[in-house]
Amino acid sequence: MQTTRLFEILYILLGKEHVTAKKLAQRFEVSTRTIYRDIDTLGMAGIPIYTEKGKGGGIRLMPDFIMNKSILDDTEQEELLTSLQSLARMRILNSNATLEKLSATFGKTATDWLEVDFSEWESDNTEIFATLKTAILEKRMIEFDYLNPTGETTRRQVEPTKLWFKSRAWYLKTFCLMRQEARTFKLTRIRNLTLTNQYFLKREKQPQPKQTAIQPPTQFIHFELKVAAAYAYRIVDDFGGGELQDDGTYLIHLKWPEDDWIYGLILSYGENIEILQPPHARELFKKKLEKINRKYL
Repeated sequence: MQTTRLFEILYILLGKEHVTAKKLAQRFEVSTRTIYRDIDTLGMAGIPIYTEKGKGGGIRLMPDFIMNKSILDDTEQEELLTSLQSLARMRILNSNATLEKLSATFGKTATDWLEVDFSEWESDNTEIFATLKTAILEKRMIEFDYLNPTGETTRRQVEPTKLWFKSRAWYLKTFCLMRQEARTFKLTRIRNLTLTNQYFLKREKQPQPKQTAIQPPTQFIHFELKVAAAYAYRIVDDFGGGELQDDGTYLIHLKWPEDDWIYGLILSYGENIEILQPPHARELFKKKLEKINRKYL
């Protein structure tokens, strides 16, 4: 963590004439004493960095300083470039410019071994991510319509604090002004997102968001499924594999959250799957199929 912070401090100073220890402490959420220790560390590493007191003072680099690529070893350089490359591929952070600068500084190109894409096949989250990034970094309030799990839509004004990927979905951590408490909202349920010109200050203590903003507490249950051999190619992708039976079917044991997602996944197998256990899951799935069947009578 300290190595990353030292590098970021150095990069900030390369782009600015000077910066105060207080601003750096706020930026990294540490004490000013920690920042001054970091400055001493950079100085001992041979970086020409110094501080000036009084009005207009702050932390500075000597004029005409050029960063020496030896501040990071080869492995650290590769890891840093690869991390930035992954962020660029995700299109959540605009890291291409930084990636190009560091690649030129280090005299190498990041190894292209990892690609991450959290968007759906037929959707593009670039715009909403860009708006939320701006709101979080600039501490600007946002407004949106939100569809809760009961089907009710409400207009919310919130202080966004963090984007969060959890259990197959993106969420937004916030302080909700309507509820006057920390709340977490699922991105797919957000509509008519507006970035306002109202700014907010970081709250001293961030309480844990209520889980009801996401969904009721999830219950994990043990499923026993039987899948036709023709769907063996999907078993590995969806369930991690199964036990081949004498009749050519696959028996699958798994512990999974009991929610609409898992039943939707099972339904996608059509007649090629059967829930063997638990009994209440068989009965629930039977009722779901009956409701579907009635729509086509």
